Amino acid sequence: MTTHFLQRPDGQIAYDETGSGPLVICSPSMGDLRGEYRFLAPLLAQAGYRVVSMDVRGHGESSTGWGDVSVGAVGSDMLALIRSLESGPAVIIGTSMSAGAAVWAAAEAPELVRGIVLIGPFVRGTKTFASEVTRVLFALMFMRPWGPGLWMTYFNTLFPTAKPADFEDYTARLRANLLQPGRMEALNGMMAASKIESEKRLPLVTAPALVLMGSKDPDFANHQEDEARWVAAQVHGAYRMIAGAGHYPHAEMPEVTAAEILAFLQSLPQPEELTVAA
Repeated sequence: MTTHFLQRPDGQIAYDETGSGPLVICSPSMGDLRGEYRFLAPLLAQAGYRVVSMDVRGHGESSTGWGDVSVGAVGSDMLALIRSLESGPAVIIGTSMSAGAAVWAAAEAPELVRGIVLIGPFVRGTKTFASEVTRVLFALMFMRPWGPGLWMTYFNTLFPTAKPADFEDYTARLRANLLQPGRMEALNGMMAASKIESEKRLPLVTAPALVLMGSKDPDFANHQEDEARWVAAQVHGAYRMIAGAGHYPHAEMPEVTAAEILAFLQSLPQPEELTVAA
């Protein structure tokens, strides 16, 4: 698949696309590649959508050296991409930290965002002593030279029920990417960045919203459904639990996850003809 690049003031964002129809932007979790959507994107394209998957700042084929890797910065990239494609408004699908960026984008430019799908969303930014201690410990854990290896060990735990058939090859690609200069630094920057800008904007979202959460997502301990319900309530949306899935239900159980997303997409009003200035 051909890689395209969106030029931004401080670097460039890599993306690819498949299909035609209403625009869907897919943004991966921090520490992952846009290939995270390698199973979901074709299913959405087959159903009649133009699916654009992007690499977030410092990851994949996007450039490194960004001064800002916060949810607001990634959200601004989402909006810039929608404008550049001139086929919005778009539905944004964001996983983990990218879910927070999707919230930011939807609140900042509601005219460009037709709906949002938040998968395993990390959207809270309130600091506590425990959260600060965890942040420092994670920063130390994922420093070079041991950081990429430890990240891959952690990544392995995010698929508790069924790893994709290409898991070995995919994780080799991901590890190789994280070994490149600037990649782990971007990941650590994203882990350290506050999510307060997404939390503050949750009640400002007016676009239809769907929260998807794996029932075994290890990032939310034993509170997966509580968190999904809380986030959905904040954005006045709905939530669905994907039974047995971890942090990446769209890669672990793509058919089940795609069915939920397609039902949501098909429930949205048809997008009006709109030309968005680049």
